[in-house]
Amino acid sequence: MKLVSWNVNGLRACVNKGFQDYFHQVDADLFCVQETKLQDGQICLELGEEYLQYWNYALKKGYSGTAVFSKIKPLSVRYGLEEETEPEGRIITLEFEAFYLVNVYTPNAKRDLSRLDYRLEWENRIRSYIRKLDSHKPVIICGDLNVAHQEIDLKNPNSNRNNSGFTPEERGKMTELLDAGFIDTFRYLYPELTGAYSWWSYMMKVRERNIGWRIDYFLASTRLAPLLQDARIDKDVMGSDHCPVILELAL
Repeated sequence: MKLVSWNVNGLRACVNKGFQDYFHQVDADLFCVQETKLQDGQICLELGEEYLQYWNYALKKGYSGTAVFSKIKPLSVRYGLEEETEPEGRIITLEFEAFYLVNVYTPNAKRDLSRLDYRLEWENRIRSYIRKLDSHKPVIICGDLNVAHQEIDLKNPNSNRNNSGFTPEERGKMTELLDAGFIDTFRYLYPELTGAYSWWSYMMKVRERNIGWRIDYFLASTRLAPLLQDARIDKDVMGSDHCPVILELAL
């Protein structure tokens, strides 16, 4: 089974930059996107009859939003955390026979950290939610989690310490989630690989020089570890300031 996750930073713009070419080339069983930045009816995405489409739109126009395109019909679909509404469209959960898939676009703490408290509250809620799912069957969590967990996960850790996405608080919440029974699939397979990033600033030549951050993930319940076949980053795929990340499982 092949799963892909990509923060497209505006799906309509990404479609104009080759999204569908990549989509059909990669031929994923499950393709998750974040930051769609659109409302219902603003796009008609022709992906082929084999794909079912599930969308969670933000109430605010041109903001946030997630979607999942699946070859497999889920047993159930949930938008938001449990029974709560989620006005920023940040989460979709698909239940399959063998696992839950949770597609997430984690709130950014903002440059001035004005949203850090909200971010930490979100982390606590989603960890509780995922642990409840995991008590029933394994969980795969993917998306833009807006944190570089370890120093190896960004080019310049020293100059970014305490910056949004690399604060001790945000990194600590990722550690708490992993300690609750999950693995970072990429680091599980490639614990010492450097220069592996999934996001780059739009500043001139930053991406060319690979001055990036790894903030897009596939996490999985620890008991899925024996089924991991590969985890990789499609760093050469353009169309967004993020690139796609891929997980392959023997499912």
